[in-house]
Amino acid sequence: MAEATKKEGFFARIKRMFREMRSELKKVVWPTKRQLLNNVLVVLVCCLVVGACIWIFDAVAALVVQGIISLVTG
Repeated sequence: MAEATKKEGFFARIKRMFREMRSELKKVVWPTKRQLLNNVLVVLVCCLVVGACIWIFDAVAALVVQGIISLVTG
């Protein structure tokens, strides 16, 4: 005869989830303070570069649109 599997209750599943999460977090290699600072600086510089590129593209596009409008209106 097939074995009857007992379904876990809601709180038992939550408890098991937290137990598994805790065991997985023990495996994480956390960055040092220096690595964290380095990563934050890299992200900030990348954001500034991308923001500057978007700003320049927007300014050039605005000039092109203004030029087209001035040509059409005469």
